[in-house]
Amino acid sequence: MASNHQSRTITATEPAEPPPIGALLAFGAMLPIAAGAIYLWIGGEAQSFLTVNMTLLWGAAILTFLAGARRGVSFRQPGGPTLSQLVTMLWVFGLGFGAIVATVWAYTLTATALEIVGYLSLAVLDPIAAKNGEAPLFFASLRPIQMTIPIVALLALGVYVWQSPLFG
Repeated sequence: MASNHQSRTITATEPAEPPPIGALLAFGAMLPIAAGAIYLWIGGEAQSFLTVNMTLLWGAAILTFLAGARRGVSFRQPGGPTLSQLVTMLWVFGLGFGAIVATVWAYTLTATALEIVGYLSLAVLDPIAAKNGEAPLFFASLRPIQMTIPIVALLALGVYVWQSPLFG
């Protein structure tokens, strides 16, 4: 049965803190990046090529996912998506996709830099978007802490790659 409604009003109350399952998933998605970086420093050198590539591909996949999440949030924006929502989504998606391409082409440090910029961007831009009503309110408290994990891990990965004769 088709609806004849042209619009609807939605009233919602949102918490300032992420729901527990949301926080679990948010931090859980960052664990493979941290695990990959840690393994590079304590694991065997024989697996370092695979570890670097899988860590970078996971990090890039998460960036593109987060770009999609930002786009999804914009669908519920009163009056339609804002320019800043669309630009942020395209920026983060472009960095993630660029990191995938750079990883596949063996530009490991380029991929690492693109991902660091992407995660730094989310750490800065998502709290601003939350305060402007363009993202869930809990992004203001969640994103800076959550994004610290991949930023630190990717810096450690980059240092490993930089100093390793395997990636020279």
